[in-house]
Amino acid sequence: MTARLFELMLKAAGYTVVISVASIGIGLLVGILVCAAKLSPRPWLRWPAGVFVSFFRGVPLLVQLLLIYNLLPAVGIVVPSVVAALVGLSLCTAAYQAENLRGGFASVPRGLLEAADMAGLSPWQQFRRIRAPIALRLTVPALVNEAILILKASSLVSVVGVIELTRTAQNLAASTYEPLLFYSVAGGLYLAINWIVAGGGALAERGLRRGRLA
Repeated sequence: MTARLFELMLKAAGYTVVISVASIGIGLLVGILVCAAKLSPRPWLRWPAGVFVSFFRGVPLLVQLLLIYNLLPAVGIVVPSVVAALVGLSLCTAAYQAENLRGGFASVPRGLLEAADMAGLSPWQQFRRIRAPIALRLTVPALVNEAILILKASSLVSVVGVIELTRTAQNLAASTYEPLLFYSVAGGLYLAINWIVAGGGALAERGLRRGRLA
């Protein structure tokens, strides 16, 4: 493989990382809002959040991407294919991240909250000092796993016209008749990226255990 072709693969890998990181970041923000709605005592917040989570966890991501890609123009919203891909990935990961966060908050020992009430801590102080740090420690592994899943699932955005790592490998394999070479390189790049993500998640988890990030 020439240096030029390898450079194309590296650029495509970088594009995949950008799309994935943006989707994970947007999804986390949406997931926090959905989690808050699901934990709310108000039914008019809980029900829409539950429908959102059920839909985006129950429908395959490929179908979601195709629906969004075709739905936006149908309602008069014309956007580049990369925007449709970002919307699809972000909403999908938001549903999973919301459930991960909800599980973390639900796992906070009730005894700690009762002790905080007796100590006179306000709801905000309880959230900042007790609930959020504990929930974050409990959900970091699941959030890192979700990030890895989205990085791998980003290969599906090629169906809406986004030229990322997998599509680039397909194009180069078709033009050079060397599929084994380019798919092996693509697999190696995905593996390297996910190793970095997993390593960063392990560092964050250790930092939270020591109280550095709480």
